[in-house]
Amino acid sequence: MKLVSHADNAVTITYTAGRPYLSVTPDWTGRLEIGLDRSQPLDSIAWMEVFAKTAKAAADLSLPGCRLELDGPAAQLGDRLPYLLLMGLSGAGYRFRKYQTKAQDAAKIPMVLSLTGRDEAFDRTLDRAGNLVRAVLLARDLVNEPGNHLTPDTLARRLADAFAGLPVEVTVLDPAALEKLGAGALLAVGTSSVNGPRLIALTYTGAPEDSRRLGLVGKGVTVDTGGYCLKTPAGLLGTKGDMAGAAAVSCALLALAQNGVRANVTAVIPACENRLSDGSMIPGDVITSLSGKTIEVGNTDAEGRLILADALTYAIREAKATHLVDIATLTGAVCAMFGSSRAGAMTSDEGFFAQLLAAAEPMGERYWLLPGDAEYDKLVDSTVADVKNRPGSCGTIAAGLFLRRFTEDKPWIHLDVAGTAWTSPPIWAYQTEGATGAGTATLYRLAETFFQK
Repeated sequence: MKLVSHADNAVTITYTAGRPYLSVTPDWTGRLEIGLDRSQPLDSIAWMEVFAKTAKAAADLSLPGCRLELDGPAAQLGDRLPYLLLMGLSGAGYRFRKYQTKAQDAAKIPMVLSLTGRDEAFDRTLDRAGNLVRAVLLARDLVNEPGNHLTPDTLARRLADAFAGLPVEVTVLDPAALEKLGAGALLAVGTSSVNGPRLIALTYTGAPEDSRRLGLVGKGVTVDTGGYCLKTPAGLLGTKGDMAGAAAVSCALLALAQNGVRANVTAVIPACENRLSDGSMIPGDVITSLSGKTIEVGNTDAEGRLILADALTYAIREAKATHLVDIATLTGAVCAMFGSSRAGAMTSDEGFFAQLLAAAEPMGERYWLLPGDAEYDKLVDSTVADVKNRPGSCGTIAAGLFLRRFTEDKPWIHLDVAGTAWTSPPIWAYQTEGATGAGTATLYRLAETFFQK
């Protein structure tokens, strides 16, 4: 789909309350009516569904062009309308075809927006929403990339290229620099591969007068075999998606910088591969993290929390983050709880988490807060080190509490998107098979609203 100011022979599409949910009814007068079933809540997700189904209907009917009548129910979305509209239309048509030698791009149907009172302010909001939607789709691209094409170094180079010309400082630490820094947890995982680890820091300062800095930490495991605790064949199929957190934080920052948002944000990405080799860590090892805390390795496939520990420390001590959000495809247990429609969350600051929930709702993303009571914290105690990376139970909660040990009492939120970062098959019409870009829009909106206060 592409937005234009005029389209010849455009078919007018209207949205009508009280009709069967998303029924599409040609009336042979150059109009299509898409019904909105009031028995279903018309939240942000429902509206993205509406707009995604609009795109699919236009494609299925091979329409020469569309004129979207956005007065009526859609107009009540207010400032949410541009993002939900563009994400619905674009998400439905997204395909990752980079490695298909005979792939053909889908036809782009011209779309004209009709909205009473549309003005320059609306168009500016539309442009900003467009940058965010493109960032979400870039996050999908990165996660969909095969591991043999997206190594830690390749990821660092692609991000450096993406931020070229923007007011963002890009810092990349290679294995030698990580050794000098003392990032022992990241090195313990990353030196298992000939494709050595990188720590990528992206720093944007759009509110220099504000002393606060939001640190976004995203897990960037580009290949995860599980190491000596080897994954099953089925588990190995999803290994390339283990850097969805890295994609989310980097792409959220990209949109923030492109839109000139008043915010101070640093994205920190520990990028590595977790392979089985003579350089791999083994269960029972004790490693020293960047924080100075020692970690007992109980499971080499619980590597994500190890590299995030060093990244959190870097965000605090080097980037001077005052508030922290980490996002990762961290545990299979969260998938058992919520499937692919909701992500798990933990926090040390309920007020901060309330801000994240308020940011997530208009973007159509859902999070559920898990408990962090004191009795759970004992799960990550070790008898031989300061902390251990494999609990006996409560996998998702214990993983979050492990990370909390490295937050140095900063306000902190942990997002486990193992279930929402990838869909097979898709749940909603604005998704396609594979990566979803989960968390990108929420983190963007959180940064945008956080610095308004």
